Amino acid sequence: MSHTRSVGWIVGTALAVLGVLYLSRSVAEPTLRVAAAADLKFALDELIEVFQRQHPQVSVAVSYGSSGSFFAQLSQRAPFDIFFSADMDYPRKLMEQGLALPETEFLYAIGRIVLWVVKDSSLSVETLGVQALLDPTVKKIALANPQHAPYGRAAETALKSLGVYNAVREKFVFGENVAQAAQFVQSGAAQVGVIALSLALAPPLREHGRFWELPPESYPKMEQGGVILRWARDRASAQLLRAFALSTQGRALLKSYGFFLPGE
Repeated sequence: MSHTRSVGWIVGTALAVLGVLYLSRSVAEPTLRVAAAADLKFALDELIEVFQRQHPQVSVAVSYGSSGSFFAQLSQRAPFDIFFSADMDYPRKLMEQGLALPETEFLYAIGRIVLWVVKDSSLSVETLGVQALLDPTVKKIALANPQHAPYGRAAETALKSLGVYNAVREKFVFGENVAQAAQFVQSGAAQVGVIALSLALAPPLREHGRFWELPPESYPKMEQGGVILRWARDRASAQLLRAFALSTQGRALLKSYGFFLPGE
């Protein structure tokens, strides 16, 4: 065998072995691709951490963003296996369009919204409630963009219901999603934000802020649900995660982050 052919054979064999190893690893450790609403950032991170301890053969990759944006992407068959939405209407629409697997639609939580300020803010949101938004020191109020974020729509509806919307609407700054709205307040770009209770209770924000919960009757019930996509490449793992989120353990974890639970 010539030197050139020998080198080629060695390289070819090495690549073949690497390919087998890669395929073996892929089979052993499938990556479950999750699209999730931004309000789930901390709750779902913890839920998946517990899930993976019970199912170490499954690796999970999560992308967080606004539910409306994900719906638009999924309508074009974006590469995700399972979708956790902050608005149950989006999974239902995917089901109606034939883009989700039959009988995989699920309701996992009811969301709630709060006024949130940093801990050293002069605003006493706990005692003033929604009237805190009228304080002259409030120059900017952060919301998720209502055009594609369910929490932004809920915020606007609540402020209208509570009679302060017209007085404060010029102060709104919109985040791409509810997590970015919270970041605006953290950074000082806004003095107060209308964000998800689940974010306000998460350790990174709980330790650095204060909040007042807006009355649930001031905005439509925020049913949060999901679905497994028709093109899911690992349907079995998607079903496992869906089942865990709906299990007693999964529900307890979501409840600890301030979500109402379906049926309660």
